Amino acid sequence: MSEPSFRPFIVGLTGGIGSGKSAAAERFAALGASIVDTDQIAHTLTAAGGGAIEAIRRSFGDALIATDGSLDRAAMRARVFAQPAARQQLEAILHPMIHAESARLCRAANGPYVILAVPLLVESGSYRERCDRICVVDCPEALQIERVMARSGLPESQVRAIMAVQASRADRLAAADDIIDNSGSLAALQRQVDALHSAYCAAAARP
Repeated sequence: MSEPSFRPFIVGLTGGIGSGKSAAAERFAALGASIVDTDQIAHTLTAAGGGAIEAIRRSFGDALIATDGSLDRAAMRARVFAQPAARQQLEAILHPMIHAESARLCRAANGPYVILAVPLLVESGSYRERCDRICVVDCPEALQIERVMARSGLPESQVRAIMAVQASRADRLAAADDIIDNSGSLAALQRQVDALHSAYCAAAARP
């Protein structure tokens, strides 16, 4: 008889671009939570030699592959914003790979619980179904735009275009079990994460 598969307590962490998901995830990691980040998985898949590169090359041609063999992210960003069908084509390649790898990493996690960081978690029913709790990092949209422009140098129009394909702030908040308000200081965010960490450890320990 095979042993039953272990399913960890999973907290889905999400938020709009520039909301502070990464800062929250870093604090959860520092406290001992296992972090499974779908953005990091995507980056690995599209790095030189990554599992998605050849499928991307077949679908989009060499023009979307950088000289080092990785995905040319700037060129792909321009392509998918100009051509919605290209976005669907790219997602059809990446999403099944990301989904499978994130599931594998969740099963292999050894922390008291798993933080499954998914930028589009609210939009994706398949990820929401895997989560015991949904935690949303929230801040005003004007602050999101300001932060993204400061860190990436993207013009406001492009930041707004990215936000337009994400769930609205209201939809994210409606889906949340827990909300981290990141409109203030990093210390304030960390205090909120610390409190949630204690709650998640307790929930994960319950039979």
